[in-house]
Amino acid sequence: MWFDSWFDIARVLAVGTAAYVTLVVVLRLTGKRTLSKLNAFDLVVSVAFGSTLATILLSSDVSWAEGATALALLACLQFAVAWTTTHLPGGRSIVTARPTLLVDEGRLLAEALQEQRVTEDEVRQAVRSTGSGDLADIAAVVLESDGSLSVISSSKAGNRSALEGVRRAS
Repeated sequence: MWFDSWFDIARVLAVGTAAYVTLVVVLRLTGKRTLSKLNAFDLVVSVAFGSTLATILLSSDVSWAEGATALALLACLQFAVAWTTTHLPGGRSIVTARPTLLVDEGRLLAEALQEQRVTEDEVRQAVRSTGSGDLADIAAVVLESDGSLSVISSSKAGNRSALEGVRRAS
């Protein structure tokens, strides 16, 4: 089955766009830790391409034209998101969460930890993995957009310019 109807093509475009936006919003609302190493639009496209391909291959209810349209739509949406994040002021913050400061000058920031759903034990583990045994020796721990923890020791903090753009607890 190569083509069923224009209505089916339009349905894929409309439902595909709505599903893509919904998934990005849901992932953005659930926080950085949900993504663990991927930003929202990378995860959406990776999962969606795989799922779409499986559906095209396994479901007789989806024509090839619908599947091809869905894949092209995902690629176009990915391009649009990538373009927005690099060309529009504030575009990146729509799709990708800003990094958050969790430790400042050796002090755990309880409000930031709670807001980002990170435990003190997770922060201590990240500090230990750098070879440091004392939080007092740490200038900053940052929860990055991909869910990883970056640890900056006091001896390497310099002028702290690497922390520009990092969100501080309110």
